[in-house]
Amino acid sequence: MAGEPQADCLFCKIVAGEVPATIVRETETTVAFRDISPQAPTHVLVIPKVHYANAGELAAAEPRIAGEVLSEAAAVAADEKVDATGYRIIFNTGPGAGQTVFHAHAHVLGGRDLQRLV
Repeated sequence: MAGEPQADCLFCKIVAGEVPATIVRETETTVAFRDISPQAPTHVLVIPKVHYANAGELAAAEPRIAGEVLSEAAAVAADEKVDATGYRIIFNTGPGAGQTVFHAHAHVLGGRDLQRLV
């Protein structure tokens, strides 16, 4: 059921502490951790603790938490000192967009020129 932890979801397992991750921030509703295959010097994923398959589903069902994911993404950028030089927040939604883990998440990328990163 949407919003509930899924036994086969990698990110739900990270939230539950069953799978290790390098956590950089955590709130009551979100967890932020380093991507295991970074595409930039700063590459952190910010996820809601509740399970929704993608950003659209999260925003429709829990708009407050969707906003908190964005707020935490900005906080990660500040913590990582990329807020002044520029950073990207990316939500991949669906396999055609490159989503590989079907738990809503924001990628925070920075620390290098991102003008050519698609």
